[in-house]
Amino acid sequence: MRQSKLFTKTRKETPVDEISKNAQLLIKAGFIYKEMSGVYAMLPLGLLTLNKIINIIREEMNGIGGQELSLTALQEKELWEKTNRWDDAVVDNWFKTKLKNDTEVGLGFTHEEPLTRLMKDHISSYRDLPLYAYQFQTKFRNEIRAKSGIMRTREFIMKDLYSFSKDEKEHMEFYEKAKQAYKNIFVRAGLGDLTYLTFASGGVFSKYSHEFQTISDSGEDIVYINKDDLGAGLNMDSRHAVLNKEVYTEEVKKELNLSGDFEENKAVEVGNIFTLGTRFSEALGLTYKDEDGKEVPVFMGSYGIGPARLMGVIAEVFSDDKGLVWPREVAPYEVHLVKLGVNPEVSDFADRLYEDLKSKGVSVLYDDRDLRPGEKFADSDLIGIPVRFVVSDKTLAVEKIEVKYRNKTDTELMLEADALKILN
Repeated sequence: MRQSKLFTKTRKETPVDEISKNAQLLIKAGFIYKEMSGVYAMLPLGLLTLNKIINIIREEMNGIGGQELSLTALQEKELWEKTNRWDDAVVDNWFKTKLKNDTEVGLGFTHEEPLTRLMKDHISSYRDLPLYAYQFQTKFRNEIRAKSGIMRTREFIMKDLYSFSKDEKEHMEFYEKAKQAYKNIFVRAGLGDLTYLTFASGGVFSKYSHEFQTISDSGEDIVYINKDDLGAGLNMDSRHAVLNKEVYTEEVKKELNLSGDFEENKAVEVGNIFTLGTRFSEALGLTYKDEDGKEVPVFMGSYGIGPARLMGVIAEVFSDDKGLVWPREVAPYEVHLVKLGVNPEVSDFADRLYEDLKSKGVSVLYDDRDLRPGEKFADSDLIGIPVRFVVSDKTLAVEKIEVKYRNKTDTELMLEADALKILN
Protein backbone atom coordinates (compact mmCIF):
# COMPACT_ATOMS: atom_id res chain seq x y z
CA MET A 1 0.00 0.00 0.00
CA ARG A 2 1.24 3.45 -0.94
CA GLN A 3 0.51 5.72 1.99
CA SER A 4 -0.48 8.51 -0.40
CA LYS A 5 -3.41 6.30 -1.45
CA LEU A 6 -4.41 5.20 2.06
CA PHE A 7 -7.65 7.07 2.73
CA THR A 8 -7.24 7.04 6.49
CA LYS A 9 -5.08 9.72 8.10
CA THR A 10 -3.37 9.92 11.45
CA ARG A 11 -4.52 12.47 14.02
CA LYS A 12 -2.40 14.75 16.13
CA GLU A 13 -5.02 15.18 18.87
CA THR A 14 -6.16 12.48 21.28
CA PRO A 15 -9.93 11.78 21.05
CA VAL A 16 -11.55 13.67 23.92
CA ASP A 17 -14.29 11.07 24.42
CA GLU A 18 -11.90 8.15 24.96
CA ILE A 19 -10.14 7.33 28.22
CA SER A 20 -8.67 3.95 27.32
CA LYS A 21 -5.20 3.88 25.81
CA ASN A 22 -6.06 1.32 23.15
CA ALA A 23 -8.94 3.37 21.72
CA GLN A 24 -6.96 6.60 21.86
CA LEU A 25 -4.01 5.13 19.98
CA LEU A 26 -6.01 3.09 17.48
CA ILE A 27 -8.17 6.08 16.55
CA LYS A 28 -5.19 8.44 16.32
CA ALA A 29 -3.27 5.98 14.15
CA GLY A 30 -6.24 5.39 11.83
CA PHE A 31 -6.96 1.76 12.75
CA ILE A 32 -10.54 2.14 14.00
CA TYR A 33 -13.51 4.50 13.80
CA LYS A 34 -15.91 5.05 16.68
CA GLU A 35 -19.51 4.68 15.50
CA MET A 36 -21.01 5.15 18.95
CA SER A 37 -20.22 4.18 22.53
CA GLY A 38 -19.12 0.55 22.54
CA VAL A 39 -19.29 0.19 18.75
CA TYR A 40 -16.21 0.52 16.53
CA ALA A 41 -15.59 0.06 12.81
CA MET A 42 -12.35 -1.48 11.57
CA LEU A 43 -10.51 0.73 9.07
CA PRO A 44 -8.01 -0.77 6.57
CA LEU A 45 -5.03 -0.83 8.94
CA GLY A 46 -7.19 -2.15 11.78
CA LEU A 47 -8.74 -4.85 9.62
CA LEU A 48 -5.30 -6.02 8.49
CA THR A 49 -4.22 -6.47 12.11
CA LEU A 50 -7.54 -8.03 13.13
CA ASN A 51 -7.30 -10.53 10.28
CA LYS A 52 -3.72 -11.41 11.29
CA ILE A 53 -5.03 -12.26 14.76
CA ILE A 54 -7.98 -14.19 13.33
CA ASN A 55 -5.65 -16.21 11.13
CA ILE A 56 -3.47 -17.13 14.11
CA ILE A 57 -6.54 -18.32 16.00
CA ARG A 58 -7.89 -20.18 12.95
CA GLU A 59 -4.61 -22.04 12.44
CA GLU A 60 -4.51 -23.13 16.08
CA MET A 61 -8.16 -24.23 16.09
CA ASN A 62 -7.69 -26.20 12.88
CA GLY A 63 -4.59 -27.73 14.43
CA ILE A 64 -6.64 -29.41 17.17
CA GLY A 65 -9.32 -30.68 14.80
CA GLY A 66 -11.72 -27.73 14.70
CA GLN A 67 -14.13 -27.39 11.77
CA GLU A 68 -15.16 -23.85 10.89
CA LEU A 69 -18.77 -22.85 10.26
CA SER A 70 -20.89 -19.72 10.60
CA LEU A 71 -24.10 -19.54 12.62
CA THR A 72 -26.76 -16.85 12.56
CA ALA A 73 -26.94 -13.79 14.79
CA LEU A 74 -30.76 -13.80 14.95
CA GLN A 75 -31.93 -16.16 17.68
CA GLU A 76 -35.28 -17.81 18.34
CA LYS A 77 -36.87 -17.08 21.70
CA GLU A 78 -38.31 -20.59 22.14
CA LEU A 79 -34.92 -22.27 21.81
CA TRP A 80 -33.34 -20.22 24.59
CA GLU A 81 -36.35 -20.68 26.86
CA LYS A 82 -35.54 -24.40 26.96
CA THR A 83 -32.29 -23.64 28.79
CA ASN A 84 -33.76 -20.75 30.82
CA ARG A 85 -31.36 -18.26 29.25
CA TRP A 86 -33.97 -16.08 27.54
CA ASP A 87 -34.97 -14.69 30.93
CA ASP A 88 -33.40 -11.26 31.53
CA ALA A 89 -33.00 -12.17 35.19
CA VAL A 90 -30.61 -14.93 34.10
CA VAL A 91 -28.91 -13.19 31.14
CA ASP A 92 -29.07 -9.43 31.54
CA ASN A 93 -27.28 -8.32 28.36
CA TRP A 94 -29.59 -9.53 25.58
CA PHE A 95 -30.37 -7.34 22.61
CA LYS A 96 -33.98 -8.24 21.81
CA THR A 97 -36.25 -7.04 19.01
CA LYS A 98 -39.36 -8.08 17.07
CA LEU A 99 -39.97 -9.14 13.50
CA LYS A 100 -42.72 -7.51 11.41
CA ASN A 101 -45.07 -10.34 12.43
CA ASP A 102 -44.47 -9.47 16.10
CA THR A 103 -42.27 -12.53 16.72
CA GLU A 104 -39.71 -11.77 19.41
CA VAL A 105 -36.08 -12.60 18.56
CA GLY A 106 -32.68 -11.90 20.05
CA LEU A 107 -29.22 -11.09 18.75
CA GLY A 108 -26.90 -13.87 19.87
CA PHE A 109 -24.47 -13.20 22.71
CA THR A 110 -23.14 -16.78 22.51
CA HIS A 111 -24.14 -19.90 20.56
CA GLU A 112 -24.34 -23.00 22.76
CA GLU A 113 -28.09 -23.39 22.20
CA PRO A 114 -28.30 -23.02 18.39
CA LEU A 115 -25.27 -25.21 17.73
CA THR A 116 -26.52 -27.90 20.12
CA ARG A 117 -29.83 -27.98 18.27
CA LEU A 118 -28.05 -28.03 14.90
CA MET A 119 -25.94 -31.00 15.97
CA LYS A 120 -29.07 -33.08 16.53
CA ASP A 121 -29.09 -33.45 12.72
CA HIS A 122 -25.49 -34.67 12.67
CA ILE A 123 -24.87 -36.65 15.85
CA SER A 124 -26.73 -39.91 16.46
CA SER A 125 -24.07 -42.56 17.15
CA TYR A 126 -20.88 -42.83 19.14
CA ARG A 127 -19.17 -43.08 15.76
CA ASP A 128 -20.05 -39.41 15.15
CA LEU A 129 -18.03 -38.28 18.16
CA PRO A 130 -15.91 -36.45 19.10
CA LEU A 131 -16.70 -33.37 17.03
CA TYR A 132 -15.31 -29.83 17.31
CA ALA A 133 -17.02 -26.90 15.56
CA TYR A 134 -16.03 -23.23 15.71
CA GLN A 135 -16.81 -19.91 14.13
CA PHE A 136 -15.80 -16.25 13.92
CA GLN A 137 -19.11 -14.52 14.34
CA THR A 138 -20.51 -11.16 15.42
CA LYS A 139 -21.92 -11.20 18.93
CA PHE A 140 -24.11 -8.58 20.60
CA ARG A 141 -24.08 -7.81 24.30
CA ASN A 142 -26.15 -5.01 25.77
CA GLU A 143 -23.54 -3.79 28.25
CA ILE A 144 -24.81 -1.22 30.75
CA ARG A 145 -21.66 0.82 30.24
CA ALA A 146 -19.32 0.11 27.36
CA LYS A 147 -15.75 1.00 28.29
CA SER A 148 -12.11 0.06 27.76
CA GLY A 149 -12.17 0.85 24.04
CA ILE A 150 -12.29 -2.26 21.85
CA MET A 151 -11.66 -4.48 24.87
CA ARG A 152 -15.32 -4.27 25.96
CA THR A 153 -17.87 -3.48 23.28
CA ARG A 154 -21.53 -4.04 22.51
CA GLU A 155 -20.87 -5.54 19.08
CA PHE A 156 -17.81 -7.69 18.47
CA ILE A 157 -16.41 -10.71 16.66
CA MET A 158 -16.00 -13.79 18.80
CA LYS A 159 -14.21 -17.02 18.03
CA ASP A 160 -16.31 -19.61 19.82
CA LEU A 161 -15.51 -23.30 19.56
CA TYR A 162 -17.77 -26.00 20.95
CA SER A 163 -16.68 -29.55 21.65
CA PHE A 164 -19.01 -32.56 21.53
CA SER A 165 -17.63 -35.68 23.21
CA LYS A 166 -18.88 -39.10 24.30
CA ASP A 167 -17.95 -38.63 27.95
CA GLU A 168 -15.97 -36.54 30.39
CA LYS A 169 -12.74 -38.46 29.79
CA GLU A 170 -12.83 -37.81 26.05
CA HIS A 171 -13.81 -34.20 26.73
CA MET A 172 -10.88 -33.60 29.09
CA GLU A 173 -8.42 -34.97 26.55
CA PHE A 174 -9.56 -32.30 24.11
CA TYR A 175 -9.81 -29.67 26.87
CA GLU A 176 -6.08 -30.01 27.50
CA LYS A 177 -5.37 -29.65 23.78
CA ALA A 178 -7.47 -26.49 23.73
CA LYS A 179 -5.49 -25.09 26.66
CA GLN A 180 -2.26 -25.57 24.74
CA ALA A 181 -3.73 -24.11 21.56
CA TYR A 182 -4.74 -20.99 23.47
CA LYS A 183 -1.27 -20.68 24.94
CA ASN A 184 0.12 -20.94 21.41
CA ILE A 185 -2.19 -18.13 20.27
CA PHE A 186 -1.00 -15.75 22.97
CA VAL A 187 2.65 -16.59 22.37
CA ARG A 188 2.27 -15.94 18.64
CA ALA A 189 0.43 -12.67 19.35
CA GLY A 190 3.34 -11.52 21.51
CA LEU A 191 1.59 -11.86 24.88
CA GLY A 192 2.99 -15.21 25.99
CA ASP A 193 5.17 -13.89 28.81
CA LEU A 194 2.32 -11.81 30.25
CA THR A 195 -0.61 -14.23 29.99
CA TYR A 196 -1.58 -16.75 32.65
CA LEU A 197 -4.16 -19.49 32.96
CA THR A 198 -6.46 -18.73 35.90
CA PHE A 199 -9.42 -20.36 37.61
CA ALA A 200 -12.63 -18.34 37.69
CA SER A 201 -16.39 -18.57 37.97
CA GLY A 202 -18.21 -20.05 34.99
CA GLY A 203 -21.06 -17.55 35.40
CA VAL A 204 -24.10 -18.60 33.34
CA PHE A 205 -22.01 -21.28 31.61
CA SER A 206 -20.60 -23.61 34.28
CA LYS A 207 -19.38 -23.76 37.90
CA TYR A 208 -15.74 -23.16 37.10
CA SER A 209 -13.93 -22.02 34.02
CA HIS A 210 -10.36 -21.35 33.05
CA GLU A 211 -9.53 -17.83 31.95
CA PHE A 212 -6.43 -16.60 30.20
CA GLN A 213 -5.51 -13.31 31.84
CA THR A 214 -2.93 -10.85 30.53
CA ILE A 215 -1.21 -8.73 33.15
CA SER A 216 -1.92 -5.07 32.38
CA ASP A 217 -2.37 -1.87 34.35
CA SER A 218 -5.54 -1.25 32.32
CA GLY A 219 -7.09 -4.50 33.52
CA GLU A 220 -10.46 -4.56 35.26
CA ASP A 221 -9.88 -7.95 36.89
CA ILE A 222 -7.82 -8.69 39.96
CA VAL A 223 -6.04 -12.01 39.70
CA TYR A 224 -3.64 -13.88 41.92
CA ILE A 225 -0.78 -15.39 39.96
CA ASN A 226 1.67 -18.06 41.03
CA LYS A 227 4.58 -17.03 38.82
CA ASP A 228 6.46 -20.21 39.70
CA ASP A 229 3.64 -22.24 38.14
CA LEU A 230 2.19 -20.76 34.96
CA GLY A 231 -0.77 -23.12 35.23
CA ALA A 232 -1.95 -21.74 38.55
CA GLY A 233 -3.90 -18.54 38.95
CA LEU A 234 -7.09 -17.31 40.59
CA ASN A 235 -9.54 -14.65 39.43
CA MET A 236 -11.21 -12.44 42.02
CA ASP A 237 -14.46 -12.81 40.08
CA SER A 238 -14.76 -16.44 41.15
CA ARG A 239 -18.11 -16.99 42.87
CA HIS A 240 -16.18 -18.67 45.69
CA ALA A 241 -13.95 -15.66 46.15
CA VAL A 242 -14.27 -13.03 48.82
CA LEU A 243 -12.58 -9.66 48.91
CA ASN A 244 -10.46 -10.70 51.86
CA LYS A 245 -7.29 -11.89 50.15
CA GLU A 246 -6.30 -14.25 52.95
CA VAL A 247 -9.59 -16.14 52.89
CA TYR A 248 -9.63 -16.11 49.09
CA THR A 249 -6.17 -17.57 48.62
CA GLU A 250 -6.66 -20.17 51.40
CA GLU A 251 -10.19 -21.56 50.86
CA VAL A 252 -10.24 -21.44 47.07
CA LYS A 253 -6.71 -22.76 46.74
CA LYS A 254 -7.71 -25.72 48.89
CA GLU A 255 -10.88 -26.40 46.89
CA LEU A 256 -8.95 -26.25 43.61
CA ASN A 257 -5.99 -28.23 44.99
CA LEU A 258 -3.50 -25.41 44.39
CA SER A 259 -0.39 -24.61 46.38
CA GLY A 260 2.26 -21.93 46.54
CA ASP A 261 2.31 -18.17 47.02
CA PHE A 262 0.08 -16.02 44.85
CA GLU A 263 0.80 -12.43 43.81
CA GLU A 264 -1.96 -9.87 43.20
CA ASN A 265 -2.10 -8.30 39.73
CA LYS A 266 -4.44 -6.27 37.54
CA ALA A 267 -5.25 -8.17 34.37
CA VAL A 268 -7.43 -8.34 31.27
CA GLU A 269 -9.26 -11.52 30.29
CA VAL A 270 -8.20 -12.50 26.77
CA GLY A 271 -9.80 -15.94 26.50
CA ASN A 272 -11.84 -18.50 28.42
CA ILE A 273 -12.66 -22.19 28.26
CA PHE A 274 -15.54 -24.01 29.96
CA THR A 275 -16.61 -27.53 30.70
CA LEU A 276 -20.34 -27.53 29.96
CA GLY A 277 -21.01 -31.19 30.63
CA THR A 278 -24.51 -32.31 29.63
CA ARG A 279 -26.38 -29.16 30.66
CA PHE A 280 -27.27 -28.08 27.11
CA SER A 281 -27.46 -31.51 25.52
CA GLU A 282 -29.97 -32.73 28.11
CA ALA A 283 -32.09 -29.58 27.86
CA LEU A 284 -32.20 -29.72 24.05
CA GLY A 285 -32.21 -33.48 23.54
CA LEU A 286 -28.78 -33.97 21.96
CA THR A 287 -27.96 -37.64 22.53
CA TYR A 288 -26.08 -40.45 20.84
CA LYS A 289 -26.35 -44.23 20.95
CA ASP A 290 -23.38 -45.87 22.61
CA GLU A 291 -21.94 -49.26 21.59
CA ASP A 292 -24.70 -51.02 23.54
CA GLY A 293 -27.44 -48.99 21.83
CA LYS A 294 -28.16 -46.89 24.92
CA GLU A 295 -29.12 -43.21 24.48
CA VAL A 296 -26.50 -41.02 26.18
CA PRO A 297 -26.36 -37.20 26.39
CA VAL A 298 -23.41 -35.64 24.58
CA PHE A 299 -20.73 -34.15 26.84
CA MET A 300 -19.91 -30.57 25.81
CA GLY A 301 -17.34 -27.80 26.23
CA SER A 302 -17.09 -24.16 25.13
CA TYR A 303 -13.97 -22.16 24.19
CA GLY A 304 -14.08 -18.41 23.51
CA ILE A 305 -11.69 -15.68 22.46
CA GLY A 306 -12.37 -12.20 21.06
CA PRO A 307 -9.92 -11.22 18.28
CA ALA A 308 -10.65 -7.49 18.56
CA ARG A 309 -10.40 -7.64 22.35
CA LEU A 310 -7.02 -9.31 21.93
CA MET A 311 -6.04 -6.55 19.49
CA GLY A 312 -6.97 -3.95 22.11
CA VAL A 313 -4.91 -5.69 24.80
CA ILE A 314 -1.89 -5.82 22.47
CA ALA A 315 -2.31 -2.08 21.85
CA GLU A 316 -2.42 -1.44 25.60
CA VAL A 317 0.62 -3.54 26.39
CA PHE A 318 2.80 -2.80 23.36
CA SER A 319 2.79 0.98 23.10
CA ASP A 320 4.82 3.94 24.28
CA ASP A 321 4.55 7.72 24.34
CA LYS A 322 5.00 7.82 20.56
CA GLY A 323 2.36 5.29 19.59
CA LEU A 324 1.76 1.62 18.89
CA VAL A 325 4.48 -1.05 18.86
CA TRP A 326 3.00 -4.10 17.11
CA PRO A 327 4.53 -7.56 17.49
CA ARG A 328 5.63 -8.82 14.11
CA GLU A 329 3.01 -11.53 13.57
CA VAL A 330 0.04 -9.19 14.12
CA ALA A 331 1.35 -5.96 12.59
CA PRO A 332 -0.65 -4.61 9.63
CA TYR A 333 2.53 -4.62 7.52
CA GLU A 334 5.97 -6.12 7.98
CA VAL A 335 7.87 -3.03 6.84
CA HIS A 336 7.24 0.71 6.77
CA LEU A 337 9.25 2.08 3.84
CA VAL A 338 9.78 5.83 4.22
CA LYS A 339 11.06 8.00 1.38
CA LEU A 340 12.56 11.36 2.38
CA GLY A 341 12.85 14.29 -0.01
CA VAL A 342 11.92 14.77 -3.64
CA ASN A 343 15.21 13.86 -5.29
CA PRO A 344 14.27 11.84 -8.43
CA GLU A 345 17.06 9.35 -7.78
CA VAL A 346 15.79 8.74 -4.26
CA SER A 347 12.24 8.33 -5.57
CA ASP A 348 13.38 5.87 -8.22
CA PHE A 349 15.33 3.84 -5.66
CA ALA A 350 12.42 3.82 -3.19
CA ASP A 351 9.92 2.88 -5.90
CA ARG A 352 12.14 0.03 -7.06
CA LEU A 353 12.67 -1.18 -3.48
CA TYR A 354 8.91 -1.09 -2.88
CA GLU A 355 8.24 -3.26 -5.91
CA ASP A 356 11.10 -5.60 -4.98
CA LEU A 357 9.71 -6.09 -1.47
CA LYS A 358 6.27 -6.88 -2.86
CA SER A 359 7.69 -9.36 -5.35
CA LYS A 360 9.36 -11.20 -2.47
CA GLY A 361 6.05 -11.50 -0.63
CA VAL A 362 6.88 -8.84 1.98
CA SER A 363 3.91 -6.73 3.05
CA VAL A 364 4.95 -3.08 3.02
CA LEU A 365 3.42 0.31 3.70
CA TYR A 366 5.26 2.80 1.48
CA ASP A 367 5.27 6.41 2.69
CA ASP A 368 5.63 8.15 -0.65
CA ARG A 369 3.98 11.36 0.57
CA ASP A 370 5.51 14.80 0.15
CA LEU A 371 5.84 15.65 3.83
CA ARG A 372 8.64 16.75 6.15
CA PRO A 373 10.78 13.99 7.71
CA GLY A 374 9.53 14.78 11.21
CA GLU A 375 5.92 14.31 10.17
CA LYS A 376 6.70 11.02 8.47
CA PHE A 377 8.65 9.65 11.41
CA ALA A 378 5.92 10.71 13.85
CA ASP A 379 3.31 8.89 11.76
CA SER A 380 5.54 5.85 11.48
CA ASP A 381 6.01 5.68 15.26
CA LEU A 382 2.28 6.15 15.83
CA ILE A 383 1.27 3.38 13.40
CA GLY A 384 3.84 1.06 14.98
CA ILE A 385 4.99 -1.24 12.16
CA PRO A 386 7.89 -3.36 13.54
CA VAL A 387 10.61 -2.38 11.02
CA ARG A 388 11.22 0.93 9.22
CA PHE A 389 13.33 1.28 6.09
CA VAL A 390 14.35 4.87 5.29
CA VAL A 391 15.61 5.96 1.88
CA SER A 392 17.06 9.45 1.53
CA ASP A 393 19.86 11.45 -0.10
CA LYS A 394 22.05 10.43 2.83
CA THR A 395 21.43 6.70 2.47
CA LEU A 396 21.65 6.80 -1.32
CA ALA A 397 25.09 8.42 -1.10
CA VAL A 398 26.44 5.34 0.68
CA GLU A 399 24.21 2.91 -1.26
CA LYS A 400 22.52 1.68 1.91
CA ILE A 401 19.17 1.73 3.73
CA GLU A 402 18.57 3.16 7.19
CA VAL A 403 16.93 0.46 9.30
CA LYS A 404 15.13 1.04 12.59
CA TYR A 405 13.15 -1.38 14.73
CA ARG A 406 10.09 0.22 16.31
CA ASN A 407 10.93 -1.18 19.74
CA LYS A 408 14.49 0.18 19.68
CA THR A 409 15.95 3.68 19.62
CA ASP A 410 19.05 3.06 17.49
CA THR A 411 19.19 3.05 13.71
CA GLU A 412 21.57 1.15 11.45
CA LEU A 413 22.74 1.61 7.88
CA MET A 414 22.55 -1.66 5.96
CA LEU A 415 23.17 -2.89 2.47
CA GLU A 416 19.87 -3.70 0.79
CA ALA A 417 20.62 -7.44 0.77
CA ASP A 418 21.33 -7.41 4.51
CA ALA A 419 18.20 -5.36 5.22
CA LEU A 420 16.07 -7.90 3.40
CA LYS A 421 17.58 -10.75 5.41
CA ILE A 422 16.18 -9.41 8.69
CA LEU A 423 12.66 -9.95 7.32
CA ASN A 424 13.14 -13.71 6.92
